[in-house]
Amino acid sequence: MLLMRIDLIKYQALGNDYLVLDLPGALDHLVPMLPVLCDRFRGLGSDGLLAFDPKSMKVRIFNPDGSEAQKSGNGLRITAAHAVLEHGAGDEFELRTVDRANPVRILARNGAEIVCELDIGRPSFCASDLPARFDGEPDRVHLDTSAGRVEAMLVSVGNPHCVVFGEPVTKERCLELGPLLENHSAFPERTNVQLFEVIDRAHARVEIWERGAGYTLASGTSASAVAAACMRAGLVDDRVTILMPGGDLEIQRAKSGNLVQSGPARRVYRARVDLADFS
Repeated sequence: MLLMRIDLIKYQALGNDYLVLDLPGALDHLVPMLPVLCDRFRGLGSDGLLAFDPKSMKVRIFNPDGSEAQKSGNGLRITAAHAVLEHGAGDEFELRTVDRANPVRILARNGAEIVCELDIGRPSFCASDLPARFDGEPDRVHLDTSAGRVEAMLVSVGNPHCVVFGEPVTKERCLELGPLLENHSAFPERTNVQLFEVIDRAHARVEIWERGAGYTLASGTSASAVAAACMRAGLVDDRVTILMPGGDLEIQRAKSGNLVQSGPARRVYRARVDLADFS
């Protein structure tokens, strides 16, 4: 293989970590190597790759298995931190993903850590938006798995989510149900999965299984999906803090119906990678 050196920067947001590649870059060469590059024992270790074009302020999001994701809340906050720390972005700007422009407002700059507010849009409970093989906007659905039948709410926040009610909110149950629901026949393009419990009207606790990434310490879109489901069910108020193993994220429902999340992202290290080492 031709020797190719690629510069990457690793960031983390509540323990959810990504490698960031500035475009133009050798993206086509890098994506096939993500399963090894993102491996926590054989590679750099990461929950995925963010390919960022500083000219257009557009970001593409890749999972560790090489598949492309529509959206990542933590990924977008990491991209915002990268835009500020590496490209001199101001206090208000937009990041473009495949589906929309995502407004960002910088709340604090603390060295290598940036705290920002991110508008990720209005949630949808329409099954076809995930997509899922149900009609209309079902309030709850029942899904049969080899680990039992579960009750869930379907939520799209630009990517698909299956928010599970009434299950133990433990890592063990998440590891058991997560892959079964991610690959359930009801979800032709797979789905993200969350187990949750409401603590009070301003707090909920979550365990997360991400499509294409597996068990995850934190996820911005998962936190938003759980908040949306709890708000729809009347379990929490319009501002709720989602408690995840990696840390807490505040979600607010704006008057427009859009969900706005606030939280940190931090630069961790820089790496120059010889792709030949991962062939």
